[in-house]
Amino acid sequence: MSAFEVIIYEKQDGIAYITLNRPKALNAYNIRMRDELYEALGAIKDDPDVRVVILKGAGEKAFCAGADLTEFLTAPSPVFARQARFERDIWGRFLSIEQPVIAALHGYVLGSGIEMALCCDIRLASDDAQFGLPEPGLGIIPAAGGSQTLPRVIGRAAALDMLLSGRWLTAPEALKLKLVNRILPRAALYPEAIKLAEKIKSYSPAAVSAIKQAVTRGLDMTLSEGLELEKRLGRGLTADTKL
Repeated sequence: MSAFEVIIYEKQDGIAYITLNRPKALNAYNIRMRDELYEALGAIKDDPDVRVVILKGAGEKAFCAGADLTEFLTAPSPVFARQARFERDIWGRFLSIEQPVIAALHGYVLGSGIEMALCCDIRLASDDAQFGLPEPGLGIIPAAGGSQTLPRVIGRAAALDMLLSGRWLTAPEALKLKLVNRILPRAALYPEAIKLAEKIKSYSPAAVSAIKQAVTRGLDMTLSEGLELEKRLGRGLTADTKL
């Protein structure tokens, strides 16, 4: 992991820490960051010692101010673009992580920053956080799932309001819309994320994983299908307990 240039990956006592580390560029998401996140998330996915993940941004100004458009708005050949997306589906990899992922959000949380946060399970925000999706003003649409994940979290009307108007949300507005779970003073944000991770880590990892599966997979099912999924997962835990 020492070869990483634009993220920091650390693991301590069952908690994995990923820090977006381009503070001078407001942690803008670039191709290098995509590739390094893909590698780090793959390591987490395959590591049974990791029980919880915390994602945060370096510096004082931003969690992530969106994609680095100097890179992502250039035009590689269609064949190369399709191949790169297939081989490095960072958003699919985020969503495939079985461990709970906590996002600690501060400052600017824009574009890809929101989309990344929406792939996390719990979102804590500092009281100075600002949220926005500027893509329509640039003549593009969110390319990392934002048009699908955002309405699933805050509802269709609020999502369309953000996407079509270009309106930014303050932290209290984001909390009201349930885009974030909690607001904290900046100094308390990261300690609270660690405290929450430690609490989750104290629970049975099998039960935690089953709960995450039941909720995330169940949302794409009918109620009866979701109840059946819950039953199967519960039976699996009971069987494991008896072993």
